[in-house]
Amino acid sequence: MHELSICQALLSQVEALAHQHHAQRVAKIVLRVGPLAGVEAALLQHAYPVAAAGTVAADAELVIETLPVRVHCRSCGAATDALPNRLLCGACGDWHTNLLSGDELLLAQVEFELLNTASPGEETLSPGEPNDV
Repeated sequence: MHELSICQALLSQVEALAHQHHAQRVAKIVLRVGPLAGVEAALLQHAYPVAAAGTVAADAELVIETLPVRVHCRSCGAATDALPNRLLCGACGDWHTNLLSGDELLLAQVEFELLNTASPGEETLSPGEPNDV
């Protein structure tokens, strides 16, 4: 299960960001995963608590957003959605396409609880103003 090693690498990056921003804990982590990334989102969710134990992100919510597969047609120039196992142009049906998205594994956002909070338990970053990474 390589999802555990992916979670460990992710948490290494998140801990470095938390240290850089003087955060006492991580509240939320948002990942964007394409269907062609070679990663199972359900396995990431199961591996995350094991990898996060004892870190500043131990209690963080892990949100995994699925990205669409998109292709650019070299014949007609259209950019359309495609199925992961059928990278055909949605406009003309041609198979001469280039992958635009769908193979990503991106750390999109990390929300921190900073050390200098106004009141105990109060976050200095409001939910409407996340600290994007």
